[in-house]
Amino acid sequence: MDDRPTLREARRPTSAGASHDASGQPGVIGIALAAVLTAALAQGSWQWFSSYIGLTLLAVVFSFYRLPTWTPGPGSAYMRNLTAFSLVVGLCVAITLAPALQRWAWLFPMPGTRRVCPETGRYAGLQTEAALAGLAGRDGAALAHVRETKIHEAVADCLSATTTLWLPVYGFGAAALVALGAWCLDRARARRNPAVAAGANPPRAD
Repeated sequence: MDDRPTLREARRPTSAGASHDASGQPGVIGIALAAVLTAALAQGSWQWFSSYIGLTLLAVVFSFYRLPTWTPGPGSAYMRNLTAFSLVVGLCVAITLAPALQRWAWLFPMPGTRRVCPETGRYAGLQTEAALAGLAGRDGAALAHVRETKIHEAVADCLSATTTLWLPVYGFGAAALVALGAWCLDRARARRNPAVAAGANPPRAD
């Protein structure tokens, strides 16, 4: 009786490992599309719901996606997966931080970026007064409320537009930190595991 494994059985472990390495890739692509859709549908000022969406997407990424086995070389499958993974994480981080960047000056300390927005709000208030000047004698309280609402909306839109211009900087920064951290951890893990290191650098046949 021939106890040698068949060709199908011999290939089964390799195929299983390959599928494990690539199983999370469609999920990461879907998360990236969801993050882009969130940014595209954001109207007016950034709201805190985008932070909730960003945190949810980050939780999904870190819970269900695993990078493939570390292999050296800039063109390896590991580097391609790491690039996609880190960019998606950076995109989710940018969406999460957007409302905070819009509202907290200490988190968004770019000089001169917020200076124009109060003047924009005052101009919107003057426009509202001019448009509703005929109603001033009827209900002054309602006119004042509409004026303050327009000022708030104009300032929020101005801050949102300014924040959006700088979001790629925060996103790329987060992506670079995630890529560097993951690469260092996976490289150290591969060096501690002789089997992984041998699989990443198989001996050459003479």
